[in-house]
Amino acid sequence: MNAQRPSSLWWDLLDEHGLTRLGLSRSLDVDVAIVGGGFTGLWTAFQLKQRDASLRVCVLEADICGFGASGRNGGWVSALFSVHDAGLERRYGHDAMVRMRRAMNDSIDAVGSTAAAESIECGFHKGGTLVAARSAAQVDRARADVAEARHLGFGEDDVTWLEAREANELMAMDSLLGATFTPHCAVMQPAALVRGLANAVERLGVEIFEHSPALRIDPATPSQRAAVHTRGGTVRADVVVRATEAWSSQLRNSKREVIPVYSLMIATEPLSEATWESIGLRNRETFSDHRNMIIYGQRTADGRFAFGGRGAPYHFGSQIRPGFDQEPAVFERLHETLRELFPQIGDATITHRWGGPLGIARDWHSSVGLDRSTGMAWAGGYVGDGVSTTNLAGRTLASLIVNDGDEITTLPWVNHRSPQWEPEPLRWLGVNAGLLATRYADHHEASTGKPSKVASVMTRFLGG
Repeated sequence: MNAQRPSSLWWDLLDEHGLTRLGLSRSLDVDVAIVGGGFTGLWTAFQLKQRDASLRVCVLEADICGFGASGRNGGWVSALFSVHDAGLERRYGHDAMVRMRRAMNDSIDAVGSTAAAESIECGFHKGGTLVAARSAAQVDRARADVAEARHLGFGEDDVTWLEAREANELMAMDSLLGATFTPHCAVMQPAALVRGLANAVERLGVEIFEHSPALRIDPATPSQRAAVHTRGGTVRADVVVRATEAWSSQLRNSKREVIPVYSLMIATEPLSEATWESIGLRNRETFSDHRNMIIYGQRTADGRFAFGGRGAPYHFGSQIRPGFDQEPAVFERLHETLRELFPQIGDATITHRWGGPLGIARDWHSSVGLDRSTGMAWAGGYVGDGVSTTNLAGRTLASLIVNDGDEITTLPWVNHRSPQWEPEPLRWLGVNAGLLATRYADHHEASTGKPSKVASVMTRFLGG
């Protein structure tokens, strides 16, 4: 079968030529039904079969595997978690925070080792992350981040401050005053990884049904197993895993658990070797800066910039529509920002513009869990930092389901319950006001060089 693929650089680089799987056309009884064929669902299926090859597992995907954020993201395999380390320490204590941090760091290598073992050609390369400081306010924020890391017990092998000369040797960004560097990040081609992982899961005996959206998910009752209802049939299971991230907001039982917020990206044409020589990023370090509105980028394996950021509006009622992937004003701001950071690109052509929704919980706290009484399991709310976190989620869900006693199930995010988002129009007003406030804070800092009080308020609101 052929199907229209999502619009992004990553999908255009694939060699699959529109290959898609058949949809569900019968009712099934399985041990575990997974709703969502992105990284969360596929890592969970993979890990379940690694732990117990006899398990009957199926994956139900509304479109094609990797259609959502898994196939459209910035290609960072990072150790970033939705709640900062200091926030985790305040909530759960020092030891729990350290365990969570180390688990996130280890997840990067888990992604890379699995890709290698399964012969998934996704260009995985661990070069770390440079986060630039380009104003006095950003320098203060960067140095504070390093000081906080030291206070929490993390040394230079976790994060370090680079003075301007050192930073410019790695990345010749305009107006660079310094940068923080962490080795805990890799780059890869996300669509290649998610599609390769789907193939690996099938080789283990998991049935994947694409074009099979869940119409309703029923938790178990004392007299009936949990069930996923689709147009093609009903799947009954001992455990149903909801791995739908931003699309959880479209399901009846989870409409206010997360909100879908759009992140958009652009990609340049491949740049010349001479241009890259003037820019740096020779070890394919991912990059960002210490502004308040999130930006992120990488040097791709074929020599492009892939660059993205926030700034697209939240849509009333948590709507998700294909047209929301295209916001010309945001694409233009991203292009202007990239040229500001790296004027060396000159008039390089922007070949791709794309985007998609990510899931944000009300307390900006990712979670994973299992309720045995209802047979319902879940993971999500990654706030855009999901590539490594989904791997950790898949391993955690698998361990919870088979009940093998792995200490991974005692990490502080396990069985965390975020509060519900406010009803409309409160969440539309609040989220979009927050976007405007963040943009104002960056403008204030750029014009005055002083940290924005608005930014400090927003940091507390966003789980900092």
